[in-house]
Amino acid sequence: MYKALRRSKHKRIRKTITGVSDKPRVAIFKSSQHIYAQIIDDSKGATLVSESDLNIKTGTKKERATKVGEVLAQKAVKAKITKIVFDRGGFSYHGRVAALAEGLRKGGLQF
Repeated sequence: MYKALRRSKHKRIRKTITGVSDKPRVAIFKSSQHIYAQIIDDSKGATLVSESDLNIKTGTKKERATKVGEVLAQKAVKAKITKIVFDRGGFSYHGRVAALAEGLRKGGLQF
């Protein structure tokens, strides 16, 4: 039930949010243990930068999500990306998703 509800929310969100080359989309996915984020240029259909917490072993899940956001932002700045569109993937903007967004902001991305 929860998965179907999240997918329908994500469909509604994706109707209005698209990433273009000057402002790509940051797509979030979280499982019960891990969080994944990637920066996507929807006009080309290509992933530009990605990061996950699979290699981060210390800290709580929320702290690891913040670290993922900071590392992703550093990679994005190296790839000359400064402005993004945030796609929460149907998840509530709360907890780990909000922590990842704060990490992106700390890293220097604007959205």
